[in-house]
Amino acid sequence: MSESALNGRSGSLKSRYGDYVELDGASGESERFRILAELTVGGRSYAILQSDAMRKDGEIEPFRVVPDGNGDPSLETIEDDEEWEEVSEAYDDLLFGSEERP
Repeated sequence: MSESALNGRSGSLKSRYGDYVELDGASGESERFRILAELTVGGRSYAILQSDAMRKDGEIEPFRVVPDGNGDPSLETIEDDEEWEEVSEAYDDLLFGSEERP
């Protein structure tokens, strides 16, 4: 999924969409993702999402949350490996606790 568009209204993801969002993938087909967490890392907002297929494999997908032209939240795929790892580690710290915080 190189680019994804969020279907819905403005505000924090869970408060606006509930526990799930639908994303339009590169192929144009919608897929339902559960919002596992919303967090801030290095001053940027992120969402940790998981589809049913990903849950079976124990995988997650972090996305950057940015406002679109109307101020509505939009999700961007994280292309940078270091950023992806930093956000994934912050999510692990949220789940399992850690002395260090990004």
